[in-house]
Amino acid sequence: MKPILPGAAIIEPGSSQKTRTGDWRAVRPERREKLSPCVAKCPIGNQIPKVLHFLAEGKVEEAARTLLETNPLPAVCGRVCYHPCEDECNRREFDEAVAIRSLERFLGDLAPQELDPPPSREPEVAVIGSGPAGLSCAYHLARLGRGSVVFEENPTVGGMLAVGIPEYRLPGDVLKKEVSRLEKMGVKFVTNTAIKSLNELKDFKAVFIGVGATKGVRLRIPGEEAEGVYQGIEFLKALRLKQTPKVGKFCLVVGGGNTAIDCARCARRLGAEVTILYRRSREEMPASDEEVEEALVEGVKIEFLVAPKEVLTKDGKVTGLRCVRMKLGPPDESGRPRPIPIEGSEFDLAADSIIAAIGQEPNLDFLPPEIPLKKGKIVCDEWGRTPLKGVFAGGDAVYGIPERVADAIASGKRAAIAIDCFLRGKEPATEAPPPKVTFQELNLAYFKHYPRATPASLPPSSRLKTFEETLKGFDTATAKGEAERCFSCGICNQCDNCWLYCPEMAVERKDSEYEINYDFCKGCSICATECPRKVIDMVPEG
Repeated sequence: MKPILPGAAIIEPGSSQKTRTGDWRAVRPERREKLSPCVAKCPIGNQIPKVLHFLAEGKVEEAARTLLETNPLPAVCGRVCYHPCEDECNRREFDEAVAIRSLERFLGDLAPQELDPPPSREPEVAVIGSGPAGLSCAYHLARLGRGSVVFEENPTVGGMLAVGIPEYRLPGDVLKKEVSRLEKMGVKFVTNTAIKSLNELKDFKAVFIGVGATKGVRLRIPGEEAEGVYQGIEFLKALRLKQTPKVGKFCLVVGGGNTAIDCARCARRLGAEVTILYRRSREEMPASDEEVEEALVEGVKIEFLVAPKEVLTKDGKVTGLRCVRMKLGPPDESGRPRPIPIEGSEFDLAADSIIAAIGQEPNLDFLPPEIPLKKGKIVCDEWGRTPLKGVFAGGDAVYGIPERVADAIASGKRAAIAIDCFLRGKEPATEAPPPKVTFQELNLAYFKHYPRATPASLPPSSRLKTFEETLKGFDTATAKGEAERCFSCGICNQCDNCWLYCPEMAVERKDSEYEINYDFCKGCSICATECPRKVIDMVPEG
């Protein structure tokens, strides 16, 4: 039996376009790039398939530059982002999600330091806070040709990135390199400067508030003023500033978020036996699963359904913590089950130190009354515009923005666009996204199963002796191979299937682009069927 070949493979060139078969057509193919699920889920809007396509072809600099079009901090995000893109990756239903965060780290570490933004003017915009939101706003303003000055109250640039994330997750040199890129773009930084009033910035044409949530939430229980009780964020800050808090032999950490996990892992590195106390169950724990697993590997213990009731002291120093068992009730306003104390279930735990890591809130005492607050956070629109003309906000200090690095970066980017529009007397434009490609719409015949690459890490026996970075990065060969696993959902990567399989030779290839000659396209749908990535749609004629 002879193999069946596509028409275009057996027709002599120039012999198929004698009959204008386009007149037969009831439906027509239209090339439309779609939205990849990973891009749809990325708060920053990184063009992930395009980035990974460049990387798969070995074009590392092009990949990194494409990433830098949206994200000013790829090396940071490649280490600390919660990677929602991977949760939505279509490849998950085929074998395993592409290791997007690890690839972002690889590119971030190799990203060029010298970019070519439009020439910056004299600083027009004041940015309060040099955390991810502030850095993002200043970066994208520079790309738009706008000069800015970033004011930071700490001695180092980076906000919570610099003082609130442990060295083993985000080495200081990595952040300094990212900040250096902004400096070379003309962004000016002023450290050790806390803004006490917006009136101090009246000479600027616009102000962006990106102060983050830097104030720890108190436990509000008796005894928490005792020596040996730390606020989680202050504990982490002390470590990053090369101070060494005394944790003793037994350390209790109260909380269930990533800050609590960070504090626990740091305390282990300081030699303590550590137990985390969380008032709900593992399912409700807001910390990322990866971070929780890493903590368990390092010997951190976790007690669920436990809440603190009183710090036990002697001579003003911590000796323990009185706790109460909890049960889960109906959902509260967060949507999670409400923890309810179980009467008569109190018990005591010995402790030399207690770290309270139950949340952070912003310090907004410097704001005028014209800027409304909700639950202690700034209220603004989707572009970061506050009711006070020329004042914008983003990041963890804004109500409704998730307290995550990627979301803060995204808010800074949106605000930069809005500030540029404000200074030009324009309104920022909102475009409807194209349709998202589902797994079922892909042609899987063109893809093979390959295992996901996993970054190496320090063995548990070595971790507790050092604050050295725990996870390692990919080498070039591994990164390229992992990038090749990307389906490029909805994005044409010039596979030539439409051009090859068209029986009428109606698809014309011009350099890296394709055009359909509708005089000869009869609407057979072969091009749409054989497109692996759902770039071609069949639509009714007329």
